[in-house]
Amino acid sequence: MAPSPSAAESPALRAEDLEVYADHLDVARAAALYREHGCLVVRGLMRAYLPLLRRDIDAAAAQAIALLDQAEKIPEGWRTPDGTLFLPAPPGYPRDKQIMVLGVNYQTSAAFFRSAFDERALDIVEAILGPDVELFLNGQCLYKEPVGGHPKHLHQDASYFEHRHDGPVAILSYGVDTDLVNGALHVVPGSHRMGTLRHVDTFSHLGLDPDEWPWERSLPILGQAGDAIFFHYKCIHGSQENHSQQPRPVFIHRYRRPDDYVVVSATTTEKRAEAEKRAVQATKDNQRGLMVRGFRRYDG
Repeated sequence: MAPSPSAAESPALRAEDLEVYADHLDVARAAALYREHGCLVVRGLMRAYLPLLRRDIDAAAAQAIALLDQAEKIPEGWRTPDGTLFLPAPPGYPRDKQIMVLGVNYQTSAAFFRSAFDERALDIVEAILGPDVELFLNGQCLYKEPVGGHPKHLHQDASYFEHRHDGPVAILSYGVDTDLVNGALHVVPGSHRMGTLRHVDTFSHLGLDPDEWPWERSLPILGQAGDAIFFHYKCIHGSQENHSQQPRPVFIHRYRRPDDYVVVSATTTEKRAEAEKRAVQATKDNQRGLMVRGFRRYDG
């Protein structure tokens, strides 16, 4: 049985109730909204980085498509030599594969790397996590191709990388103006308090059972290019297909406390079941990200 909406959702909540503006930023209010709802919208936060970042995203997409004949089949889909992940394309598409995760990260794009150190973003993250903050993972660019670009079912990031402590704060930023036509992010405010829920295998990897978690239980966040959405790694979120004539890229940074670390990592239910058996053995070793605020103390 699905949880009662009152356990997580606020049916009357609007996107405007979650937002602040980067140009007149109240960090304390932003952090309070995040703690209450598990998500936060900061309008215009990443706008300054878009010209160079969009250049890199467009170049990476063209490169990945050119490399498609060299793609390697992996459990998650197909991976080209530049690290781009492809999924099956919908019927009638000119290709049989579409980009899901583009090979744009901190090693390939200087603009992307610089945006991870945005001072206003880090002010909010510090207010949430404390003075010592490290980057988690290598940055991520999710890319919906035009005319049917894949959906990402409602899910919690904790199903993919469950942590020992509070887990990471993610910042997802729109690379283009984004609405219900081209795949706006949907969130379920308050769902970060529900713990890690049972996920199932879906077209787009781990996701919540759509019979229990239909899109109607979520709140779409429409926005302009450069708008940023912060969310807790247990906040339910996802996005529908891109039915527009242009691609819809988003780019994601993730931050965590320097003493936090992954205890369960998986992309399928089978892998997760196996990883859960080893969770007690997980340690911080080899999970150290770059420090973006504060200092990492020696822990022996």
